[in-house]
Amino acid sequence: MVILTLNCGSSSVKYQVYDWDAQETLATGIVERVTQEGSGIEHKAKGKAEYTKEHACPTHDEAIELIIETIQDPEWGVVKDISEIKAVGHRTVHGGERFAKSTIIDDAVLNTMKELSSLAPLHNPANIMGIEAAQKVLPKVPHCGIMDTAWHQTMPKEAYLYALPYEWYEKHGVRRYGFHGTSFLYTAKRAAALLKKNPFETNLIIAHIGNGASINAVKNGISIDTSMGLTPLEGLVMGTRCGDIDPAIPIHIMKQTGMSAEEVEKILNKKSGVLGVSQKWVDRRDIEQNAWKGNETAIMTQNIEAYRLKKYIGAYAAALGRVDAVVFTAGVGERGPDIRFKSTEDLENLGIKIDADKNQASMTRNAETEISADDSPVKIFVIPTDEELVMTEDTYALVNGSYDVHTNYTYSFQSEDYVNRSRLAGLDKDLKKWDGLDNIIVSPRS
Repeated sequence: MVILTLNCGSSSVKYQVYDWDAQETLATGIVERVTQEGSGIEHKAKGKAEYTKEHACPTHDEAIELIIETIQDPEWGVVKDISEIKAVGHRTVHGGERFAKSTIIDDAVLNTMKELSSLAPLHNPANIMGIEAAQKVLPKVPHCGIMDTAWHQTMPKEAYLYALPYEWYEKHGVRRYGFHGTSFLYTAKRAAALLKKNPFETNLIIAHIGNGASINAVKNGISIDTSMGLTPLEGLVMGTRCGDIDPAIPIHIMKQTGMSAEEVEKILNKKSGVLGVSQKWVDRRDIEQNAWKGNETAIMTQNIEAYRLKKYIGAYAAALGRVDAVVFTAGVGERGPDIRFKSTEDLENLGIKIDADKNQASMTRNAETEISADDSPVKIFVIPTDEELVMTEDTYALVNGSYDVHTNYTYSFQSEDYVNRSRLAGLDKDLKKWDGLDNIIVSPRS
């Protein structure tokens, strides 16, 4: 059974083609700059050279069509006919309180997602466009929604309710929802396996740090608190999003400048975060490189991001009482040693002690590493996330009627012996590139 997964953003579509029977990834790729000039596809298929092609994609319809065309191309493709695809899984950012787990998408589900678009204006509309575009191309197969917010539906009221008029929650759904749930589910299960512990006896602090970033407190295997809130704007400092601020600031700026609510919302989401502070950088690699050169703006930007992250680690350590491991994941979490070090240094009083040399050596998305000091009571792991695998397994289980909430369901990657074979070739290259990496890998390799 071949399963296609799609992760549709406002200007991109990531995809994966997975052969369930062979338990292997056949292809991965991304269509970038959707709705913009210069759009095109980057495609990687098993046993084949990387393929790129420029192609106009004025809407998500053309992007999905380009993906379908590419994966069945005689030279670059991985299926002979589109009929080989038996199901499609879609990442959906905001499921509100309506969805506590992944679900097969029907008209009622799609309408509910549209109703929730105001809670995730940068994400849900793009997700919906992707779903509708894929349904046009593949109308006869089941389409499944994997909800980012579902993982956090276990949070207690004291964590998800704001100190606001209660009727705002009752009438308008104003509460903390949390996001990045698919990534947190994967890394929580993998951390428990690395610790050789029952996942439901494991306490974790997981930091998903990419352009979007959030942190999650996991107690006895379930989410009890997270930094993102009603929308993906709250919490950590992000690439272009401000994270936590005084809520009076937008009101003050509107009064002072005459800006509209829409204009201020755009600035908070797209022109703040590390871009706003640095005034020119979004990519953390640029900030890191300039910080190494002594650029004061880069150092300040990096320190602000790390300080916010450190405060959350301390707060969640207090909320959990006992911490088994701190986990870093996503692009910056997996390949940003400066942010990892600055956000965990001087936390020995919490039992968290990072090893500087191990941390510098951990520069791979192809293996799980341990970067804590040998005498650290709390482990520090870097676990490359695999949201696509969660989407694939949820989709397969939904189609076959075996799916349930994660507390009643066992994923393949929960095994201590699990090996992500699609990453082994990339790991061989990383081992040649990064000194000391081989000594800190803790995931099985065969």
